[in-house]
Amino acid sequence: MRTALLFGVLIALAAALGLAVQQAPPESTVPSVDNPGPLGLRALYLYLREGGAPVEAHRDSLEALPPGTRTLVIPAPEARPVSDEEVAALEHFVRGGGTLVLLTSHEKKQAQPALALWLELELGPLLPTRERGLPQDTQDVGGTTLNVWLPAGALYGLNGLRVSRDRGITVGRAEAVPLAGLENAVGLWRLGMGQGEVYVAAGTDLAENRRLELLDNLRFWEALATRGPLLFDEFHHASAPPPPLSRGIWAFALQCLAVGALYAVSRGTRFGAPRPLQPVRHRSSREYVASMGWLARRSRVERELLPELARNLRQLMQDRLGIPLALSEEEAARLLEQRCGIPAGHYLEAREHLARTLDQRAITPRDYARIAAQYARLEAVVTGRASFQPE
Repeated sequence: MRTALLFGVLIALAAALGLAVQQAPPESTVPSVDNPGPLGLRALYLYLREGGAPVEAHRDSLEALPPGTRTLVIPAPEARPVSDEEVAALEHFVRGGGTLVLLTSHEKKQAQPALALWLELELGPLLPTRERGLPQDTQDVGGTTLNVWLPAGALYGLNGLRVSRDRGITVGRAEAVPLAGLENAVGLWRLGMGQGEVYVAAGTDLAENRRLELLDNLRFWEALATRGPLLFDEFHHASAPPPPLSRGIWAFALQCLAVGALYAVSRGTRFGAPRPLQPVRHRSSREYVASMGWLARRSRVERELLPELARNLRQLMQDRLGIPLALSEEEAARLLEQRCGIPAGHYLEAREHLARTLDQRAITPRDYARIAAQYARLEAVVTGRASFQPE
């Protein structure tokens, strides 16, 4: 039974470990070109590169973009905020003829304050549901189709864009023009600035792997890639490294170590020169025996030990021979003679001898030893360790 239980426990543990190993890790929600999951941009990045477009992932600050960059895509950065200096560099880049594509986040708490202040961004109303343009065999649960209201710029010749059914975006600057949306909700804006332009999209749906091939999403990116080198901002998807420890912390740690060492030196035990070991002389066995003999000579026999001999014998007679304790000594002696051969007179004589000794004023060790030996012989016969032999 124990073996079967052990094997059952081992099989259960093996099954649990197998399920834990087979369980897939949670899919990443970061819209990065390194993320091959549904919410990542890996498919778009590889598609443009395989098509020969000059596409790269930019992993440094936006203050210094590579020379010749024509289009910069910022896909809803969350791990690191875009600084005011980077915003100034972006405005300089756009006014010089560059194209900025800002894919905002649907979550207000994950917005970039500097970018939102620069472009006057606010979350818009919820986009209605519409399945227009999808093939009958295509399922896109949670998505909706945006109508292209103004096919200008990178949207030239496009009819519809497929995005998630979420909140739209609002751009408060006067020169901003809504390009695509549904009813009163706008999903894509264009903002002319100097010689360049800024596209602001509600969410990263236009570039995500799960909707890239739906409707005209991919054509939008192909049009941007034909303008020249295109960069995806990856710098703001990585968290900033922690600041180095300041000199004050190191100085405090060294001070603590110095104080601890000083305390150990001042309060520690000082050891002197080593001394020779003192030999330890133990007492011999003969000394122990002599001590026990001296103790026995000085001890006195306690009167209560004699009645205890009689009580122990009667208890043994009851346990071994079934002679009740309630019987008188004469009846117990008669039954004792019948059951183990000890004459009744012998038992009663030992009992009388014990009573006479108790009546003495002083009980010597010799008297106690004689009575104890007599009762020991009776106990040996009662327990069957010896047979009765008259003295």
